[in-house]
Amino acid sequence: MGDTTTVEAARQKRRRRLAYGALTLFALLYLGPFIIQLATSFKTDPDAATHPLSLWPNPFTMRSWKRIFGFSSDSSVDFVRWLFNSTLVAVCITVGRVSLDSLAGYALARLKFPGRKLVFGLVLATLAVPGVVLLIPRFLVLKQLSLFDSYPGMILPIAMDATGIFLMRQFFLQVPESLEEAARMDGAGVFTTFWRVVMPLVRPGLITLTILSFQGSWNEFSFFLVSTISPKYYTLTTGLANLSSGSLGSGTQYPLNMGAALLTTLPVAVLFFAFQRRFVGNQMAGAVKG
Repeated sequence: MGDTTTVEAARQKRRRRLAYGALTLFALLYLGPFIIQLATSFKTDPDAATHPLSLWPNPFTMRSWKRIFGFSSDSSVDFVRWLFNSTLVAVCITVGRVSLDSLAGYALARLKFPGRKLVFGLVLATLAVPGVVLLIPRFLVLKQLSLFDSYPGMILPIAMDATGIFLMRQFFLQVPESLEEAARMDGAGVFTTFWRVVMPLVRPGLITLTILSFQGSWNEFSFFLVSTISPKYYTLTTGLANLSSGSLGSGTQYPLNMGAALLTTLPVAVLFFAFQRRFVGNQMAGAVKG
């Protein structure tokens, strides 16, 4: 009996090692492009063109990063400005979507008003419309409202989205109505019930919406392309696109492009890893039991 247990334990340990080995291999395959990207950012232009997959810069240089942060005399691109614009726009859009999508989702989930099903149907219908179809209408509206080529024009049209409304509505529907009825019996109004009772129970949904909103607004390209024209409103995505196309410099500039692309990727990755446990977790069951 003891020998059988020992053999079974050895098999489980072997399987676990194989599983960890496979996961490590897939992790390396996933991280490989980012490692190459980081290594390329420290290369010279000739070295990057000659040895694009090499992980050892020869020679090692900080020239690209000095240009990115404006510490080089030959810097022709304003990455600090692009980073500021991306951060400002992404934060404002995220706050707007979390606030407005939550209010709209709660109204569609709980408030009884005429035409509620029709409004929800129209919200779902907008999900079937490709975003590229709306670019020209949005451009025309921005021009008519004198919001073209401005921060409000970059933020307001996408400060609310149908996906977030649908997501939050589904989370609100999972909250037992008995909790809201108890709050109303204690004298709480609609907004007080929404803010103090319901919102804490849908925290996983709020975290999910925050991550998706920040990621979407940080990586947004097509809308910013049609809503701005001045270089001072370039975000990291539009600025990097101009840089990659060669309009802001000469040659391939692989190290500069790779460094800028890495800088664009990091904030979203950091945000996701910071909230990954809450992103997956569900705290509603414990709150309902309490």
